[in-house]
Formats: sequence, structure tokens, C-alpha cells
Amino acid sequence: MPTAVVVRVFPCSAAGGNPAPIVLDASKMSGEEMRMIAEASGHESGFVVSSNMTGGSDFHFRYFVPNHEMEMCGHATIGALWLLRDAGRIANTEVAIETLSGRIDAIVPPEGPISISQPAGDVAVVSEVNKRLVCEVLGVEPGALCETTLLNARTSRVKTLIALARPEQLHALDPDFSRIENVCDIIGSTGLYPIAMGNEAGVVHARQFPKSSGYPEDAATGIAASALAFGLLHWGRAVPTDLVRVFQGEAMGRASEILVSFERDGEAVRRCWIHGSCTLDDGKIASLGKAN
Repeated sequence: MPTAVVVRVFPCSAAGGNPAPIVLDASKMSGEEMRMIAEASGHESGFVVSSNMTGGSDFHFRYFVPNHEMEMCGHATIGALWLLRDAGRIANTEVAIETLSGRIDAIVPPEGPISISQPAGDVAVVSEVNKRLVCEVLGVEPGALCETTLLNARTSRVKTLIALARPEQLHALDPDFSRIENVCDIIGSTGLYPIAMGNEAGVVHARQFPKSSGYPEDAATGIAASALAFGLLHWGRAVPTDLVRVFQGEAMGRASEILVSFERDGEAVRRCWIHGSCTLDDGKIASLGKAN
């Protein structure tokens, strides 16, 4: 079994960032072998399955959580690019990656943070009936919300945005995890993303409770942060010139910071960019074999 190098992506504290096992040469691995690596580590994992591709892409990436394959993973994409750069396998600053979610563009400078693109987001208002279901699962009263509408937003996968009045409420959440998958199925979402606005302009605190990934909470979720950026536009809490700073993982003791910026074509938002850095997970290299 190939070796997976574990990186922490989007860290903003000593223990921060979302761990991601990355395999840089996964061309001969089956999908089940990839899933087993994710299962053994307990984290969403990224796999570089080919390079020097035809059709305009430089790499093909695949992603797995313990339970199944994912179309796209923001933090694993940045982690894989960071390791490819470190291995001398990035020839140009502009890189194109093929994923199940479609083509992803990346900007990989010789050092420092890496940026990946996401398309313009789709945003839909959650019905009042489903809003009550979400509030029940999170254990919050509708009166605790600072936005009366809940939003299903997506740039890659649908995330349900719930805006609470204060960060203290966010960090005190104790969801009914036994009901999250069922409620996500009902509302057509892949995860609940409660947030609270920070004291500074453009600052948001967030938590992510995924539908069925095989773990209860994420320390940093790039595609949820990009979906949130378009939700903030919808709520009027951001404008296209803003840089959105999302702090996640604080309640887990793994504080992370995800930056999202908008790319405009005139007045219209064409797409957004997720920016982040990485570190090795305490220098750890995990050789993850098949589960017994």
C-alpha cells in the first residue's frame, strides 16, 4: 500500500488545521483501497491518480472520506498541491486539476499560501418546515438566529448555512448527531454549517457537521467556506470586494483559518478563490494499510 503523508491544512494555531492524508502516487490504487486509507486515518484523504494529462489538466485528484468517495475536497486539494510543490512536481504557477466536481484551477507560488478556484455559488432558501428541523437537531431556538432564513448554498456540494447571533452560541452547540444524516437527506444537504459573525468586518466563525462522512465534525472545510461566501452575499453581509475570513475548528481545539475572495467580471461575480497554507502533521508519515 502506498504511503500517505498527513498534512494539516488551514492551520492558525499550533494544533490547528484539518488533517488530510495525501498519497502522491495513487495511479495503481483501487477506489476501495483509497477509501480504506481514509477509514484507517479517520480523515478525508486526497489521492493524485495521474499527472501530465491531456485535455488541459495537469493532474487528476480523487478524494475519499471513511464512508465513500467525494467529488471535491478543498483542504485535501491544497494539501496535495503543497506536497507536490515540495516534491518539485509543480512546473508552473498556474495548475489545472481534474476532479469529479469538474476542473479546478490553482495558483501555486514557489512558496507561501496556495489558492484554488470554485465556481460561482448557487443559493436557495430553506423552507420554514425544514428550518425547524435543522434548529431542533442543532438544539437552538429560531429566536437565536441573526438571519431568519437558512440557506442551502453550494460551489461544489450543498451546505446548509445557519447564522447564529453570537460566537459563544456557536461554540456551545451540542447537536443530535444521530439525526443529522436524516435531516440532511430531507433538506438536500451534505452538511450543516452554523456560523456567527465576528467583531471585525469579513470575519466569520463556523462549525461543520457533515451528513455521513464517518466523523462528526470538521476542523476546516474549504468548500463549505466558499459556499458561505455566496451565502453572505445573499444575506447582504458581504460585498464582492470583500475578503472573507472563516475561523473554524475553534470548538475542537484545532483553530483554522480559511480565506475566500471573489473574482469579478465587471459587476458580476465569476467565481471565488479559496486560499490556505499547510504544515506537516507533526512531521508524521502514516503507512496506512488495509483494515482488518
